[in-house]
Amino acid sequence: MTRQITWRDRARYQFDKSMAAGPIALIGWLAVISLIVIVFAGLLLAITGIAQDGGEPVSFIEGAWESLMRTMDAGAMGGDVGWSFRGISLAVTVAGIFVFSALIGVLSSGLDEKLDELRKGRSHVLEKDHTIIFNWSPSIFDVISELVIANRSRRRPRIVIMAGKDKVEMEDEIADKIPDLGNTRIICRSGDPTDLHDINIVNPQASRAIVVLSPEGDYADSQVIKTILALVNDPSRRPERYRIAAEIRDAANAEVARIVGGSELQLVLADELISRIVVSSSRQSGLSGVYTELLDFDGSEIYALEQPGIVGKSFGAAVMAYDTSTLIGIGTTDGKVHLNPPTSRVIAAGERAILIAEDDDTIRLRTGDFTVDRDVIRPRPPVTRRAETTLLLGWNRRGPIITQELSRYVAPGSRLTIAADTPELLDEVAAMPYLKENLSVTCRVIDTSNRAALDALDVPAFDHVLVLGYSDHLAAQPADTATLVTLLQLRKIAEAANTHIGIVSEMIDVRNRDLAAVTRADDFVVSNKLVSLMLAQASENELMADIFDELLDEDGSEIYMRAVTDYIAIDRPVNFYTITLAALMRGEVALGYSRRAASVRDERGLGGVVVNPAKGEAVQYEAGDKLIILARD
Repeated sequence: MTRQITWRDRARYQFDKSMAAGPIALIGWLAVISLIVIVFAGLLLAITGIAQDGGEPVSFIEGAWESLMRTMDAGAMGGDVGWSFRGISLAVTVAGIFVFSALIGVLSSGLDEKLDELRKGRSHVLEKDHTIIFNWSPSIFDVISELVIANRSRRRPRIVIMAGKDKVEMEDEIADKIPDLGNTRIICRSGDPTDLHDINIVNPQASRAIVVLSPEGDYADSQVIKTILALVNDPSRRPERYRIAAEIRDAANAEVARIVGGSELQLVLADELISRIVVSSSRQSGLSGVYTELLDFDGSEIYALEQPGIVGKSFGAAVMAYDTSTLIGIGTTDGKVHLNPPTSRVIAAGERAILIAEDDDTIRLRTGDFTVDRDVIRPRPPVTRRAETTLLLGWNRRGPIITQELSRYVAPGSRLTIAADTPELLDEVAAMPYLKENLSVTCRVIDTSNRAALDALDVPAFDHVLVLGYSDHLAAQPADTATLVTLLQLRKIAEAANTHIGIVSEMIDVRNRDLAAVTRADDFVVSNKLVSLMLAQASENELMADIFDELLDEDGSEIYMRAVTDYIAIDRPVNFYTITLAALMRGEVALGYSRRAASVRDERGLGGVVVNPAKGEAVQYEAGDKLIILARD
C-alpha cells in the first residue's frame, strides 16, 4: 500500500532541501525568523499600545525598531520600564539570542569549511603565463630550483603544482628543500592530474609551459600519458599549442605518448637518458660534468634562435663568427635538428641556430678580427680500437639498457661482468636482447658491499667499473648508502693494489654527491638531477629533447672527451679559435676543454670542465688535459 504524502511531509522535504544548501540557506532561515519576530513584536506594540511606563504608545515602525535593537543586543532591555513592555522585550531578546547564537555558529562553521577547502588546495588558479608541474616525485625539487634560476629575468614568474598530495605538505616540503625561491612564487593545488576537471583548476589554458613528472609508484607511465591526453584533447582547450615536457620511464611507452601529445610534446625518456650518460661517462671520465653544464641554467646552456647575421654563410664559417658563443647545429624550418652538419652546409633564412651561450643576450657575432696559430694544429692521429672489460656492480631497471648501450660502443671481444645482490638478476640478464655480438656477458649474484666478494672478482683487472644503485628495491637514501659502501670498498681495493680503478657511479639523490667524493670515484651520474635538468630545459626550449636525442644517439653526433695533444701542440698558449679550426678541419665542433683538477679552479664541481670558453683567450694546456668535442665518431 502506497503511503499518503501529506502537506507536512512536503513542507519538511522542502525545508530539508533548503537546509542542505549550506551556510547561505541557514543564514536565510535565521533572517526569516528574525524578521518574523521583529514584525510580530512591532505589530503587537502598535496594536496594543503597550509602552514603557510614562511613555507614549509607539507606532509599528518604532516598535519594530525597538524590537530589532533588542534582538541584536540583549543588554538593550536593561532600561525598560513596565512589566508588559518588559515581557515583550524579554521574548524578543530571547529569540534574538537564539538567532544570533545560531548565526555565529553558522558563520564559524562556514569559515572553517572555507579554510579547510583552501587547505585542500581546490580553488581555481587565475594566474597567466605560468609554468605548471603535474605529479610529485623526488625530481620536483631540482625542477623547481632550475626554473627559479631561469625565472630570474622574468617579471612575476609563477610555478603552479598539482599532485595527489596535501597542499600544506607540498608547501612545507618545498620550503624545507628550496629555501631561496628568488622572485618566483609557488602555488600548490591538490588534485588528480589525470582528471580533466582537476587539471582545469590550474588553468592550463593560460600557461606558458607544462612539466609532467613521472609519479612514484606503479603504472607511472600510464598516469603521465593520461595527463597528456587530458591536456591535449580537452574540448575547451585553447587553440594555441601547448609546450609540454613529460617524463617517461619505459621506452616501450614512448610511441604511445608521442601519438597522444603530437607536436606539443617533448618527451624525456628518463631511463634511456641516464643509461646513455652512465655508459658514455664510464668510457670518458668527466662527461657527466659536460651534460650537467649544458642542462642546468647556471653557466652556459643551449639556445635555439634565428640569427640573420649568419644566413647565407657555411656552417664552418658561422662557427668561427662567434667569440662568446658556440654554434653546434641548425634547427630547420620544419622543426628538425641537425647537430654538427657538414662544414659546407649553407644556413638558410628562417632556420634557427643552435648555440651554447651563457645567456641569450650574450649571443652576438664577433665584431673584430681573430688570430689562428696554424703551426700548432696537428693532423688526426690513427684510431685503434681494442677489446674492453667492464664490471657492472649493482642492478636496477636501467641495467638492461646500459648493457645494450655498451654493446653498441665496444670493440669485438669485449667482456661485461654483472654482479649484484638482487634475486631476479640471473633471469633478467638471460632474457636481455643484445644488439650486437661483440660483448660477452657473465653474471654473478653477490653482496656488492662485501670486501671478500669483491676481491674474488679481481676488480683491478677491469678497464671500467660501473656502480648502479638498488633503486628498484630501496628508497633513494638507502640505495645511495649501499652505493657509498660499495664505492668505499672499491677505494680500499685500489689502495691495496696500488693502482687506479676507473669508476663511474650512479647516485640517485644529488645531496649525496659531495658525500660520495671521498670515495675518489672518477665520475658520478646523479640520475634524479639530470632528469630534472632535462625536464626544466625542455619546458623552456622546445627543441631540447630532439637535441639530446641526437647527442645521445650512436648514429648522431655525440660528445667526446679527447686528448688535447691529438689536436694541437702544447708548447705555447693557444686560443680557442685555433682549437675550433682544428676541430672543423676534421668535421667536428669544439665545445670546450677539461683541465686536470690540480691546474684549474673548479668552483661548480664539474671536474675541471669548461664549456663555451671565450675563443680569443689563450690558454696554456698541459699533458692530460682534454678537449670536449662534438663529432660523429
